[in-house]
Amino acid sequence: MIAALGLLVGIVAGLLFAPDVPVGLQNYLPIAVVAALDAVFGGLRAYLDGIFDDKVFVVSFVSNVVIAAAIVYLGDQLGVGAQLTTGVVVVLGIRIFSNVAAIRRHLFHA
Repeated sequence: MIAALGLLVGIVAGLLFAPDVPVGLQNYLPIAVVAALDAVFGGLRAYLDGIFDDKVFVVSFVSNVVIAAAIVYLGDQLGVGAQLTTGVVVVLGIRIFSNVAAIRRHLFHA
C-alpha cells in the first residue's frame, strides 16, 4: 500500500511541478524508464510466483537503470549511441513482454 501511495504522490508531484530534464540527460531518461519498467514487471512476476524479495527488487531496479544508462553512455562515447540504445530497448522490451506473459498466465490461467 505504501508503494502505491508513493507512486500516486510521485505522479501528482510530476504533473504539478512539470520538472525539466537537463539536455545532457535527455538521451538517458527513456532508457532509464524502460529499465525501471523491466524491474517493476519482474517484481510483479516474482510476487505472483511467491518468490518476491524486497532487497532483490531494489537491487534489480537500481542496477537495471544504472547498467542500461551506462551502456547508452558508452555507446555515445564510441559514436554508436543510437545502435546501443536500440539494443537496450529491444533486450529490455523482450524481458518486459516475457514477464507480462507470465503475469497473464498466472492471473488468467491462459
